[in-house]
Amino acid sequence: MTSLSRIKAIVSKELLQLRRDRMTFAMVVMIPLIQLILFGYAINTNVKDIPVAVVDHSQTALSRILVQTVSATNVVKVTDYYDSIEQAQTAIASAKVRAVLFIPHDVANRLAQHPTVGFGLPDGSNESLVRPIAHWLVDGSDTMVASSIKSLRNMPLAELLDKPANRTYPTFETTLFYNPEQRSAVNIVPGLAAVILTMTMIMFTSAAIVKEQERGNMELLITLPLSSLELMIGKVVPYIFIGFIQLFIILGMGKLLFHIPFGGGLVALVVATFAFICASLVLGLVLSTIAKNQLQAMQMTIFILLPSILLSGFVFPYEGMPKVAQWLAECLPATHYLRLIRGIVLKDVNLISMSSDLLWLTAFTFFGLAVAAFRFKKTLD
Repeated sequence: MTSLSRIKAIVSKELLQLRRDRMTFAMVVMIPLIQLILFGYAINTNVKDIPVAVVDHSQTALSRILVQTVSATNVVKVTDYYDSIEQAQTAIASAKVRAVLFIPHDVANRLAQHPTVGFGLPDGSNESLVRPIAHWLVDGSDTMVASSIKSLRNMPLAELLDKPANRTYPTFETTLFYNPEQRSAVNIVPGLAAVILTMTMIMFTSAAIVKEQERGNMELLITLPLSSLELMIGKVVPYIFIGFIQLFIILGMGKLLFHIPFGGGLVALVVATFAFICASLVLGLVLSTIAKNQLQAMQMTIFILLPSILLSGFVFPYEGMPKVAQWLAECLPATHYLRLIRGIVLKDVNLISMSSDLLWLTAFTFFGLAVAAFRFKKTLD
């Protein structure tokens, strides 16, 4: 027969252990709290303030009013001005902006002939003369961002000219780069490589140190003529090859099954992936020097994975997040690698154009390696 008093004793013992295990107790509180904040505050599917550039070949009061009208929608935010289409396309490729509004030199004539204005074509019957008044060049690699900018295609001119909503004739012409068919797989597969590498690389090394302690190998490692830094480097090197195997499996299957275009250079992909794998492995090593056992290491890994996946731009658009969430995302390696791999695979961007992301991953690796080596030395003390 069961005894209520014995069950009560076991419950008391478990609660006492949970109270003493501060890391587990903290994770019990922090994981739901972080998820609540991320999904309730940071994650936003209504994309606003998408960074865009303007190429204004008209340079008139009308073109400036047109830019102000577009900005007033809050869907886009004009951050740069360029003199030529070529400069603007380079900015799109390097992910500096997500779209460009090109205003032609004859924007005034186009507006006068636009049927929705009413004084160019009285009956709007001659459609051969109807032209959109300006042109959007859009980065289509992120389908959610591309859809938000495409929603401006029939933007009403009511605010500009006090005219009714335009539902028949496009106000803007739109051209989608890199993913004109807006296939989700084109956007997902390169991003999936970033997510899978984040999960596996951090998980592999997060338990590296505590696993040695639990197996009783730590004393042997201490007696070896190795510095802490040499030990940390030796811990991460084998997993670098595993990371590359995973990457080529993901991209190879993506090409075979989903016909993902691969437009980038292999050298650029290898360099960017090497920097990201090292950063993720080092992050796992730092967690491993903090954790007391493998359970704590796994809990801390989940604690890092949640914001890495949700804030990196893999599922939800980076532009839709508040500034605080974007600053947090910038601290995580996955955000930078997501830009790199999408830029290399889908846009054939060279590493010089995206050097800031590559340098950040490199700096993160060296800093994390130093922290892991320092903390491991303190653990030995």
